[in-house]
Amino acid sequence: MTRNFQDDPQNQLMDRKTAAKYLGISPNTMAVWDCTKRYDLKPLKVGRAVRYRKSDLDAFMQRNLQS
Repeated sequence: MTRNFQDDPQNQLMDRKTAAKYLGISPNTMAVWDCTKRYDLKPLKVGRAVRYRKSDLDAFMQRNLQS
């Protein structure tokens, strides 16, 4: 049985609104971070739409955890 790239939950693509909710921030904050390159969330452009991989968001959260 072969696995499809999209079947892997870590490769799930989220729109900005969903990704922002996942991170607990506003979509506008994410837009500013992307525009200013404050954080590298590795946004993907799909036509005019912006998408984020769940695995990239998880890595971002891991890098920025504070104890």
